[in-house]
Amino acid sequence: MTSSLIALLATTVQALPEEATQAVTQGAASLPVQFIMALLVVASLTSWFIIFRKWKVIRRAKAEADHFEERFWSGAELSKLYAGTTERARNIGGLEAIFEAGFREFNRVRQRRGVDARAQIESAQRAMRATGSREVDGLEHNLELLANIGSTSPYIGLVGTVFGIMVTMHSLVSASKQVGIADVAPGISEALLATAMGLFVAIPAVWAYNRFATGVERLAVRYDAFSEEFSSILQRQAHLDE
Repeated sequence: MTSSLIALLATTVQALPEEATQAVTQGAASLPVQFIMALLVVASLTSWFIIFRKWKVIRRAKAEADHFEERFWSGAELSKLYAGTTERARNIGGLEAIFEAGFREFNRVRQRRGVDARAQIESAQRAMRATGSREVDGLEHNLELLANIGSTSPYIGLVGTVFGIMVTMHSLVSASKQVGIADVAPGISEALLATAMGLFVAIPAVWAYNRFATGVERLAVRYDAFSEEFSSILQRQAHLDE
């Protein structure tokens, strides 16, 4: 498999036009290396766009969770909190959405006749789990792409380096004049630049992915803990209604 790949690359290098090898000896990167560099630039821009956007989303989710928990544990009535979540002309999310889904389902089932407290709590818990899963999925959006950029960029840059060095070495053989190190050094430097660009793209992406994944995991733990605590409150209220 490896020998076949090397043979394919060698055949591709030999099939390159003479202008490509001349460009290497004149200090310009070959077209394949230029394409890989352009691909890495696009990957870097995409990565930083995701990083800034995800940073704002997670920071807002943490702030909203803190604000809602402060109001929830301040002793306010559940019915007033629920009315506040349904009357606002904005999209709710995070803990507020989990609370709204659980309390809405709890009230809907409680209005049925002959439904015991256990069925009411289980129905509210299912609604909160479903809403919590959707909230976590929204927080994890594009994290997979960020991880892919971080894991593949060094290899993409390495391919550009290998291809650039192969083209440079081919230019040594096909050159009609005596070629020295000063002639091929710019081409090799351009090829090695592809690896450096791959690392430049990968390091921020990997760091940001690890940080954001940890932030999302902590928020998911907060959502689960709130669901359990709210279930206990609903359970006490359901037993009082019986």
